[in-house]
Amino acid sequence: MTEIVRRHVAGLASDALPAYVYDLAALRVHAAAVRAALPARVELYYAAKANPEAPLLAALRDAVDGYEVSSGGELAHVRAAVPDAPLAFGGPGKTPAEIAAAVDAGVHRWHIESEQELHRLDAALADRPGTVVDVLLRVNLPVATGALDGVALAMGGRPTPFGLDPDRAEECVRQLIGDGPGAGAGGGPLGRQLRLRGVHAHLASGLAAAEQLAVAERIVAWSAELAERHGFPLAEVNVGGGMAVDYDDPANHFDWTAFGEGLAKLLDAHPGLTLRIEPGRALTAHCGWYATEVLDVKQSHGEDFAVVRGGTHHLRTPATRGHSQPFEVLPVDAWPHPWPRPAVATGRATLAGQLCTPKDVLARADADGLRAADRVLFAMAGAYAWNISHHEFLMHPHPGFHYLGG
Repeated sequence: MTEIVRRHVAGLASDALPAYVYDLAALRVHAAAVRAALPARVELYYAAKANPEAPLLAALRDAVDGYEVSSGGELAHVRAAVPDAPLAFGGPGKTPAEIAAAVDAGVHRWHIESEQELHRLDAALADRPGTVVDVLLRVNLPVATGALDGVALAMGGRPTPFGLDPDRAEECVRQLIGDGPGAGAGGGPLGRQLRLRGVHAHLASGLAAAEQLAVAERIVAWSAELAERHGFPLAEVNVGGGMAVDYDDPANHFDWTAFGEGLAKLLDAHPGLTLRIEPGRALTAHCGWYATEVLDVKQSHGEDFAVVRGGTHHLRTPATRGHSQPFEVLPVDAWPHPWPRPAVATGRATLAGQLCTPKDVLARADADGLRAADRVLFAMAGAYAWNISHHEFLMHPHPGFHYLGG
Protein backbone atom coordinates (compact mmCIF):
# COMPACT_ATOMS: atom_id res chain seq x y z
CA MET A 1 0.00 0.00 0.00
CA THR A 2 1.38 3.43 -0.89
CA GLU A 3 1.48 6.09 1.81
CA ILE A 4 -0.86 8.38 -0.11
CA VAL A 5 -3.48 5.61 -0.18
CA ARG A 6 -3.02 4.79 3.51
CA ARG A 7 -3.50 8.43 4.55
CA HIS A 8 -6.49 8.89 2.28
CA VAL A 9 -8.35 5.84 3.54
CA ALA A 10 -7.58 6.65 7.16
CA GLY A 11 -9.21 10.04 6.64
CA LEU A 12 -12.43 8.79 5.10
CA ALA A 13 -15.65 8.87 7.10
CA SER A 14 -17.18 5.50 7.89
CA ASP A 15 -20.14 6.13 5.61
CA ALA A 16 -17.74 6.85 2.71
CA LEU A 17 -16.79 3.17 2.70
CA PRO A 18 -16.48 0.92 0.79
CA ALA A 19 -14.39 2.80 -1.76
CA TYR A 20 -12.09 2.08 -4.63
CA VAL A 21 -8.88 4.06 -4.31
CA TYR A 22 -6.45 4.36 -7.22
CA ASP A 23 -2.91 5.72 -7.09
CA LEU A 24 -2.55 7.26 -10.56
CA ALA A 25 0.99 8.47 -9.92
CA ALA A 26 2.11 4.92 -9.14
CA LEU A 27 0.30 3.70 -12.25
CA ARG A 28 2.13 6.18 -14.47
CA VAL A 29 5.49 5.19 -13.00
CA HIS A 30 4.78 1.49 -13.52
CA ALA A 31 3.51 1.93 -17.07
CA ALA A 32 6.55 4.03 -17.98
CA ALA A 33 8.86 1.31 -16.63
CA VAL A 34 7.04 -1.32 -18.70
CA ARG A 35 7.37 0.82 -21.81
CA ALA A 36 11.09 1.37 -21.13
CA ALA A 37 11.67 -2.39 -20.84
CA LEU A 38 10.23 -3.07 -24.30
CA PRO A 39 12.10 -2.77 -27.62
CA ALA A 40 11.15 0.06 -29.97
CA ARG A 41 9.45 -2.33 -32.40
CA VAL A 42 7.04 -3.58 -29.73
CA GLU A 43 3.80 -1.63 -29.51
CA LEU A 44 2.13 -1.53 -26.10
CA TYR A 45 -1.67 -1.50 -26.12
CA TYR A 46 -3.73 -1.50 -22.94
CA ALA A 47 -6.62 -4.01 -22.82
CA ALA A 48 -9.36 -1.69 -21.60
CA LYS A 49 -11.50 -4.59 -20.39
CA ALA A 50 -9.18 -4.93 -17.37
CA ASN A 51 -10.29 -1.56 -16.00
CA PRO A 52 -11.96 1.06 -18.20
CA GLU A 53 -12.16 3.87 -15.63
CA ALA A 54 -11.54 7.09 -17.57
CA PRO A 55 -8.90 8.52 -15.18
CA LEU A 56 -6.87 5.29 -15.51
CA LEU A 57 -7.13 5.35 -19.30
CA ALA A 58 -5.89 8.94 -19.32
CA ALA A 59 -3.06 8.20 -16.88
CA LEU A 60 -1.77 5.49 -19.20
CA ARG A 61 -1.82 7.59 -22.35
CA ASP A 62 1.83 8.71 -22.33
CA ALA A 63 3.11 5.15 -21.91
CA VAL A 64 0.91 3.17 -24.29
CA ASP A 65 0.65 3.19 -28.08
CA GLY A 66 -3.07 2.53 -28.03
CA TYR A 67 -5.95 0.66 -26.44
CA GLU A 68 -7.64 -2.66 -27.21
CA VAL A 69 -11.45 -2.61 -26.99
CA SER A 70 -13.82 -5.54 -27.27
CA SER A 71 -17.29 -4.05 -27.76
CA GLY A 72 -19.05 -1.07 -29.21
CA GLY A 73 -19.59 0.26 -25.71
CA GLU A 74 -15.89 0.04 -24.85
CA LEU A 75 -15.01 1.65 -28.16
CA ALA A 76 -17.23 4.67 -27.52
CA HIS A 77 -16.08 4.97 -23.90
CA VAL A 78 -12.36 4.77 -24.65
CA ARG A 79 -12.67 7.11 -27.63
CA ALA A 80 -14.30 9.69 -25.34
CA ALA A 81 -11.71 9.24 -22.56
CA VAL A 82 -8.60 9.38 -24.80
CA PRO A 83 -9.84 10.85 -28.10
CA ASP A 84 -6.48 10.82 -29.90
CA ALA A 85 -5.52 7.22 -29.13
CA PRO A 86 -5.32 4.44 -31.73
CA LEU A 87 -7.78 1.63 -31.05
CA ALA A 88 -7.67 -2.08 -31.83
CA PHE A 89 -11.08 -3.76 -31.99
CA GLY A 90 -11.15 -7.38 -30.81
CA GLY A 91 -13.47 -9.90 -29.26
CA PRO A 92 -15.87 -12.49 -30.69
CA GLY A 93 -19.45 -11.74 -31.65
CA LYS A 94 -19.08 -8.27 -33.13
CA THR A 95 -22.55 -7.16 -34.23
CA PRO A 96 -23.22 -5.43 -37.57
CA ALA A 97 -24.01 -2.22 -35.69
CA GLU A 98 -20.73 -2.40 -33.74
CA ILE A 99 -18.78 -3.06 -36.92
CA ALA A 100 -20.34 -0.08 -38.68
CA ALA A 101 -19.67 2.18 -35.68
CA ALA A 102 -16.07 1.02 -35.45
CA VAL A 103 -15.48 1.65 -39.16
CA ASP A 104 -16.88 5.16 -38.79
CA ALA A 105 -14.73 5.71 -35.68
CA GLY A 106 -11.59 4.93 -37.67
CA VAL A 107 -10.44 1.90 -35.66
CA HIS A 108 -6.70 1.42 -36.14
CA ARG A 109 -6.61 -2.40 -36.20
CA TRP A 110 -9.26 -5.11 -36.50
CA HIS A 111 -8.84 -8.54 -34.91
CA ILE A 112 -10.87 -10.85 -37.15
CA GLU A 113 -12.38 -13.71 -35.15
CA SER A 114 -14.24 -15.65 -37.87
CA GLU A 115 -14.94 -15.90 -41.58
CA GLN A 116 -18.41 -14.43 -41.12
CA GLU A 117 -16.93 -11.48 -39.27
CA LEU A 118 -14.63 -10.88 -42.23
CA HIS A 119 -17.62 -10.87 -44.57
CA ARG A 120 -19.59 -8.56 -42.26
CA LEU A 121 -16.72 -6.09 -42.21
CA ASP A 122 -16.44 -6.28 -45.99
CA ALA A 123 -20.18 -5.64 -46.30
CA ALA A 124 -19.95 -2.59 -44.03
CA LEU A 125 -17.14 -1.20 -46.18
CA ALA A 126 -19.23 -1.58 -49.35
CA ASP A 127 -21.26 1.40 -48.16
CA ARG A 128 -18.09 3.41 -47.53
CA PRO A 129 -16.13 3.51 -50.80
CA GLY A 130 -12.55 4.62 -50.37
CA THR A 131 -12.32 3.43 -46.76
CA VAL A 132 -9.55 0.88 -46.22
CA VAL A 133 -9.10 -0.94 -42.90
CA ASP A 134 -6.16 -2.94 -41.55
CA VAL A 135 -6.89 -6.41 -40.23
CA LEU A 136 -5.09 -9.07 -38.21
CA LEU A 137 -6.45 -12.62 -38.35
CA ARG A 138 -6.89 -13.99 -34.85
CA VAL A 139 -5.73 -17.59 -34.93
CA ASN A 140 -6.32 -20.35 -32.38
CA LEU A 141 -2.96 -22.07 -32.69
CA PRO A 142 -2.28 -25.57 -31.43
CA VAL A 143 0.30 -25.80 -28.67
CA ALA A 144 2.29 -28.65 -27.16
CA THR A 145 0.21 -31.11 -25.15
CA GLY A 146 -0.21 -29.81 -21.62
CA ALA A 147 1.55 -26.51 -22.32
CA LEU A 148 -1.41 -24.45 -21.13
CA ASP A 149 -2.82 -26.83 -18.52
CA GLY A 150 -1.75 -24.73 -15.55
CA VAL A 151 -2.74 -21.29 -16.80
CA ALA A 152 -5.48 -19.22 -15.21
CA LEU A 153 -7.38 -18.80 -18.48
CA ALA A 154 -6.77 -20.51 -21.81
CA MET A 155 -8.17 -18.80 -24.92
CA GLY A 156 -6.36 -20.98 -27.45
CA GLY A 157 -4.65 -24.28 -28.05
CA ARG A 158 -7.98 -26.07 -27.46
CA PRO A 159 -11.62 -25.73 -28.59
CA THR A 160 -12.73 -22.18 -27.74
CA PRO A 161 -15.04 -19.50 -29.20
CA PHE A 162 -11.99 -17.35 -29.94
CA GLY A 163 -10.30 -16.93 -33.29
CA LEU A 164 -9.88 -19.07 -36.37
CA ASP A 165 -8.51 -22.56 -36.61
CA PRO A 166 -5.31 -22.54 -38.70
CA ASP A 167 -6.96 -24.05 -41.80
CA ARG A 168 -9.71 -21.41 -41.75
CA ALA A 169 -7.09 -18.70 -41.32
CA GLU A 170 -5.42 -20.01 -44.48
CA GLU A 171 -8.73 -19.65 -46.33
CA CYS A 172 -9.17 -16.09 -45.04
CA VAL A 173 -5.70 -15.22 -46.32
CA ARG A 174 -6.65 -16.54 -49.76
CA GLN A 175 -9.79 -14.41 -49.75
CA LEU A 176 -7.91 -11.32 -48.64
CA ILE A 177 -4.87 -11.38 -50.90
CA GLY A 178 -5.80 -13.73 -53.73
CA ASP A 179 -4.22 -17.12 -54.08
CA GLY A 180 -5.47 -18.74 -57.25
CA PRO A 181 -8.49 -18.39 -59.56
CA GLY A 182 -11.20 -15.91 -58.61
CA ALA A 183 -9.01 -13.33 -56.94
CA GLY A 184 -10.42 -9.85 -57.25
CA ALA A 185 -8.68 -6.91 -58.86
CA GLY A 186 -7.62 -5.55 -55.50
CA GLY A 187 -6.21 -8.86 -54.28
CA GLY A 188 -8.54 -11.59 -53.08
CA PRO A 189 -12.33 -11.54 -53.40
CA LEU A 190 -12.42 -9.48 -50.19
CA GLY A 191 -9.17 -7.61 -50.79
CA ARG A 192 -10.27 -4.26 -52.13
CA GLN A 193 -10.91 -2.44 -48.84
CA LEU A 194 -9.42 -4.94 -46.37
CA ARG A 195 -5.66 -4.84 -45.91
CA LEU A 196 -4.07 -7.87 -44.27
CA ARG A 197 -1.32 -6.80 -41.88
CA GLY A 198 -0.63 -10.03 -40.06
CA VAL A 199 -1.75 -12.30 -37.22
CA HIS A 200 -3.18 -11.99 -33.73
CA ALA A 201 -3.00 -14.89 -31.27
CA HIS A 202 -3.84 -14.43 -27.60
CA LEU A 203 -3.63 -17.97 -26.27
CA ALA A 204 -3.61 -17.72 -22.47
CA SER A 205 -3.57 -15.53 -19.38
CA GLY A 206 -1.42 -15.98 -16.30
CA LEU A 207 1.93 -16.73 -17.94
CA ALA A 208 5.31 -15.79 -16.49
CA ALA A 209 7.90 -14.06 -18.69
CA ALA A 210 9.66 -17.22 -19.92
CA GLU A 211 6.34 -18.86 -20.78
CA GLN A 212 5.13 -15.71 -22.51
CA LEU A 213 8.28 -15.63 -24.62
CA ALA A 214 7.85 -19.26 -25.65
CA VAL A 215 4.28 -18.54 -26.74
CA ALA A 216 5.38 -15.40 -28.62
CA GLU A 217 8.08 -17.34 -30.45
CA ARG A 218 5.53 -19.99 -31.45
CA ILE A 219 3.09 -17.36 -32.75
CA VAL A 220 5.73 -15.47 -34.74
CA ALA A 221 7.16 -18.64 -36.27
CA TRP A 222 3.73 -19.82 -37.41
CA SER A 223 2.85 -16.35 -38.75
CA ALA A 224 6.10 -16.14 -40.71
CA GLU A 225 5.43 -19.55 -42.28
CA LEU A 226 1.89 -18.45 -43.18
CA ALA A 227 3.18 -15.31 -44.88
CA GLU A 228 5.84 -17.24 -46.77
CA ARG A 229 3.31 -19.83 -48.01
CA HIS A 230 1.00 -17.17 -49.37
CA GLY A 231 3.56 -14.60 -50.42
CA PHE A 232 2.37 -11.59 -48.43
CA PRO A 233 4.58 -9.27 -46.35
CA LEU A 234 4.18 -9.97 -42.64
CA ALA A 235 4.07 -6.49 -41.10
CA GLU A 236 2.66 -7.20 -37.63
CA VAL A 237 2.11 -9.96 -35.12
CA ASN A 238 0.04 -9.39 -31.99
CA VAL A 239 0.97 -11.92 -29.31
CA GLY A 240 -1.75 -10.76 -26.90
CA GLY A 241 -1.56 -10.16 -23.18
CA GLY A 242 -2.07 -12.36 -20.14
CA MET A 243 1.11 -11.48 -18.26
CA ALA A 244 0.95 -13.19 -14.87
CA VAL A 245 -0.24 -11.38 -11.75
CA ASP A 246 0.33 -13.33 -8.53
CA TYR A 247 -2.43 -12.74 -5.96
CA ASP A 248 -0.82 -15.23 -3.56
CA ASP A 249 2.47 -13.32 -3.61
CA PRO A 250 1.86 -9.65 -4.52
CA ALA A 251 5.60 -8.93 -4.50
CA ASN A 252 6.14 -11.44 -7.31
CA HIS A 253 5.82 -9.16 -10.33
CA PHE A 254 6.03 -10.10 -13.99
CA ASP A 255 9.64 -9.78 -15.20
CA TRP A 256 9.24 -7.07 -17.84
CA THR A 257 13.01 -6.69 -18.27
CA ALA A 258 13.52 -10.36 -19.19
CA PHE A 259 10.45 -10.28 -21.39
CA GLY A 260 11.68 -7.20 -23.25
CA GLU A 261 15.12 -8.72 -23.76
CA GLY A 262 13.56 -11.90 -25.15
CA LEU A 263 11.34 -9.95 -27.53
CA ALA A 264 14.39 -8.01 -28.76
CA LYS A 265 16.11 -11.27 -29.70
CA LEU A 266 12.96 -12.46 -31.42
CA LEU A 267 12.73 -9.25 -33.43
CA ASP A 268 16.40 -9.48 -34.44
CA ALA A 269 15.47 -12.65 -36.33
CA HIS A 270 12.60 -10.87 -38.14
CA PRO A 271 13.74 -7.50 -39.51
CA GLY A 272 10.87 -5.20 -40.38
CA LEU A 273 8.35 -6.97 -38.15
CA THR A 274 6.36 -5.05 -35.54
CA LEU A 275 5.15 -6.91 -32.46
CA ARG A 276 2.21 -5.81 -30.36
CA ILE A 277 1.29 -6.84 -26.83
CA GLU A 278 -1.97 -6.13 -24.99
CA PRO A 279 -1.55 -6.38 -21.21
CA GLY A 280 -4.43 -5.34 -19.00
CA ARG A 281 -4.28 -6.76 -15.47
CA ALA A 282 -0.46 -6.56 -15.40
CA LEU A 283 -0.57 -2.80 -15.95
CA THR A 284 -3.28 -1.71 -13.52
CA ALA A 285 -3.86 -4.42 -10.89
CA HIS A 286 -1.34 -3.03 -8.39
CA CYS A 287 -2.56 0.58 -8.58
CA GLY A 288 -5.99 -0.03 -7.03
CA TRP A 289 -7.34 -0.88 -3.57
CA TYR A 290 -10.81 -1.77 -2.33
CA ALA A 291 -11.12 -0.11 1.06
CA THR A 292 -13.76 -1.09 3.55
CA GLU A 293 -14.35 -1.60 7.28
CA VAL A 294 -15.20 -4.52 9.54
CA LEU A 295 -18.85 -4.41 10.59
CA ASP A 296 -18.81 -7.46 12.84
CA VAL A 297 -16.62 -10.33 14.03
CA LYS A 298 -18.23 -13.54 15.17
CA GLN A 299 -17.39 -17.16 15.79
CA SER A 300 -19.13 -20.05 14.05
CA HIS A 301 -18.33 -23.67 14.89
CA GLY A 302 -14.91 -22.68 16.16
CA GLU A 303 -13.97 -20.38 13.28
CA ASP A 304 -13.81 -16.57 13.11
CA PHE A 305 -15.72 -14.57 10.51
CA ALA A 306 -15.15 -10.88 9.91
CA VAL A 307 -18.06 -9.34 8.05
CA VAL A 308 -17.09 -6.23 6.08
CA ARG A 309 -19.05 -3.52 4.33
CA GLY A 310 -19.51 -4.43 0.68
CA GLY A 311 -18.26 -7.74 -0.63
CA THR A 312 -17.95 -9.69 -3.86
CA HIS A 313 -20.74 -7.67 -5.51
CA HIS A 314 -18.10 -4.91 -5.55
CA LEU A 315 -14.95 -7.04 -5.84
CA ARG A 316 -15.77 -10.29 -7.60
CA THR A 317 -12.19 -11.29 -8.44
CA PRO A 318 -11.47 -13.60 -5.46
CA ALA A 319 -14.74 -15.48 -5.97
CA THR A 320 -14.19 -16.01 -9.69
CA ARG A 321 -10.52 -16.99 -9.37
CA GLY A 322 -10.86 -18.90 -6.12
CA HIS A 323 -8.14 -17.06 -4.23
CA SER A 324 -7.83 -14.93 -1.11
CA GLN A 325 -7.50 -11.29 -2.05
CA PRO A 326 -4.38 -9.86 -0.38
CA PHE A 327 -5.13 -7.17 2.20
CA GLU A 328 -3.72 -4.92 4.87
CA VAL A 329 -5.42 -3.74 8.04
CA LEU A 330 -5.59 -0.13 9.18
CA PRO A 331 -6.36 -0.40 12.92
CA VAL A 332 -8.94 2.03 14.28
CA ASP A 333 -8.54 2.59 18.00
CA ALA A 334 -11.82 4.37 18.65
CA TRP A 335 -14.74 2.22 19.85
CA PRO A 336 -17.69 4.44 20.81
CA HIS A 337 -20.12 1.71 21.94
CA PRO A 338 -20.83 0.50 25.50
CA TRP A 339 -20.74 -3.21 24.54
CA PRO A 340 -17.56 -5.27 24.10
CA ARG A 341 -15.70 -4.85 20.82
CA PRO A 342 -15.76 -8.09 18.76
CA ALA A 343 -12.35 -9.32 17.63
CA VAL A 344 -10.76 -12.32 15.94
CA ALA A 345 -9.79 -14.79 18.64
CA THR A 346 -8.38 -17.76 16.72
CA GLY A 347 -5.68 -15.88 14.78
CA ARG A 348 -7.32 -16.61 11.45
CA ALA A 349 -10.52 -15.38 9.85
CA THR A 350 -12.78 -15.56 6.83
CA LEU A 351 -13.39 -12.04 5.54
CA ALA A 352 -16.91 -12.15 4.17
CA GLY A 353 -19.20 -9.53 2.69
CA GLN A 354 -22.83 -8.58 3.26
CA LEU A 355 -24.43 -10.86 0.69
CA CYS A 356 -26.78 -13.71 1.57
CA THR A 357 -24.57 -16.38 0.04
CA PRO A 358 -21.65 -18.41 1.44
CA LYS A 359 -19.74 -17.56 -1.74
CA ASP A 360 -19.40 -13.93 -0.67
CA VAL A 361 -15.83 -14.42 0.58
CA LEU A 362 -13.01 -11.97 -0.09
CA ALA A 363 -10.23 -13.73 1.83
CA ARG A 364 -9.35 -16.50 4.26
CA ALA A 365 -6.15 -15.53 5.99
CA ASP A 366 -4.26 -14.79 9.18
CA ALA A 367 -6.00 -11.89 10.88
CA ASP A 368 -4.99 -12.04 14.53
CA GLY A 369 -6.60 -9.25 16.52
CA LEU A 370 -8.78 -7.91 13.68
CA ARG A 371 -11.63 -5.98 15.31
CA ALA A 372 -14.96 -4.50 14.39
CA ALA A 373 -14.46 -0.94 13.01
CA ASP A 374 -10.92 -1.68 11.78
CA ARG A 375 -10.37 -0.79 8.14
CA VAL A 376 -9.27 -3.31 5.55
CA LEU A 377 -7.61 -2.43 2.26
CA PHE A 378 -7.76 -5.18 -0.31
CA ALA A 379 -4.79 -4.78 -2.62
CA MET A 380 -4.41 -5.63 -6.32
CA ALA A 381 -7.92 -4.34 -7.01
CA GLY A 382 -6.97 -2.21 -10.01
CA ALA A 383 -8.10 -4.75 -12.62
CA TYR A 384 -11.08 -7.05 -13.17
CA ALA A 385 -12.65 -5.85 -9.96
CA TRP A 386 -15.56 -3.40 -9.96
CA ASN A 387 -16.19 -3.66 -13.70
CA ILE A 388 -16.82 -7.45 -13.64
CA SER A 389 -18.87 -7.54 -10.43
CA HIS A 390 -22.63 -8.08 -9.98
CA HIS A 391 -23.36 -4.61 -8.62
CA GLU A 392 -27.11 -4.80 -8.10
CA PHE A 393 -27.39 -8.06 -6.20
CA LEU A 394 -29.19 -7.23 -2.92
CA MET A 395 -29.11 -3.55 -3.97
CA HIS A 396 -26.41 -2.44 -1.55
CA PRO A 397 -24.95 1.04 -2.18
CA HIS A 398 -22.21 1.35 -4.77
CA PRO A 399 -18.70 2.14 -3.51
CA GLY A 400 -17.05 5.51 -3.85
CA PHE A 401 -14.23 6.09 -6.34
CA HIS A 402 -11.11 8.09 -5.49
CA TYR A 403 -8.28 8.91 -7.90
CA LEU A 404 -5.10 10.09 -6.18
CA GLY A 405 -2.11 11.75 -7.83
CA GLY A 406 -4.07 12.79 -10.91
